[in-house]
Amino acid sequence: MKTEEKEKHIIGVNATILEALEKLNSLSGGEMTLAVVDSEGRMKGSLTDGDIRRGLLKGIDIAAPVSEVMFKTFRALDSENKDISKLKEIRDLGISLVPSLDAEGRIVDFIDTTETLTKLPLSAVLMAGGKGERLRPLTLSTPKPLLPIQGKPIIDYNIDLLNLYGISDIWVTVNYMAEQIEAHFEGSQVNTVRENKFLGTIGSVSLIDLPEKGDTLVMNADLLTTISIEDMYLRHINENADVTIAAIPYNVSVPYAILSTDSSSVTGIEEKPSYSYFANAGIYIFSNAVLSTVTSDFRTDATDLIEKVIAGGGKVTFYPINGTWIDIGSPVDFSHAQELMRHISNLNRHRI
Repeated sequence: MKTEEKEKHIIGVNATILEALEKLNSLSGGEMTLAVVDSEGRMKGSLTDGDIRRGLLKGIDIAAPVSEVMFKTFRALDSENKDISKLKEIRDLGISLVPSLDAEGRIVDFIDTTETLTKLPLSAVLMAGGKGERLRPLTLSTPKPLLPIQGKPIIDYNIDLLNLYGISDIWVTVNYMAEQIEAHFEGSQVNTVRENKFLGTIGSVSLIDLPEKGDTLVMNADLLTTISIEDMYLRHINENADVTIAAIPYNVSVPYAILSTDSSSVTGIEEKPSYSYFANAGIYIFSNAVLSTVTSDFRTDATDLIEKVIAGGGKVTFYPINGTWIDIGSPVDFSHAQELMRHISNLNRHRI
């Protein structure tokens, strides 16, 4: 939150209730919550119009200081070590404006969860260098990530998803028709980096100067998904994983009776069985230590890197996606994505 926006939500502990009402009124249309601070800037309470209303009903005078009506057992985050689980708990309680405090209790920032669900400590890399050959002729003049779904480029849905989870360090790796994607993000906060040769599905991370510590979300730029990146991140952290793979359920139905055999004998028969698996969804969280091993000397696919981690004794876990996931790799997938977003747009229009 910008400094001027932050100051709109702060009031001194000795300000009157009337002054607080005036300040709250100025926030109309936004998140109407104030943080009450002492003369040293340390947060002492929170204040909403509901707190004031309850105070006035108790007979407290409107000229009294806000300290008499403020909510003293407020919830806040540690600015140096944001606990994402705690932030989620606060959000689930219906608290929309969450202060982040330094060691002295001074307000460093606010997280407005009506705009950003959380602030995940992740970098993100969107892989946008592929040729999209299965979507030709659409991709003969336009790179697949820029193909429009209901008038909006595919990749922008993913940028919006990252912004929703507070991820601001965003990189897009480009190759095929790179200049179009670079022009699309020119002047934005999204960084682009160009491959000089095709480096595989993850090799281009070697061209990015990622932090030495921490984790990075890597995903294909041509996906349409509503995955909870927050839940995936919490799974990654709680499992102390080196790699977490987003997975989608994949069912295989065999239209025949399947025999179980032992040498020349049939030991059993199963009529038209179905088998369930988890398939790779093209979305990963890697520790930056793992990504630092990738070089630009040769092609590296994500599956190659994951197998290397497993072989080296690292921990690889998975996160099942519960929601929309479409890999827009064919004309049928593209039509499906168009129809889905048209349906969602119609639903949203009827809710207005």
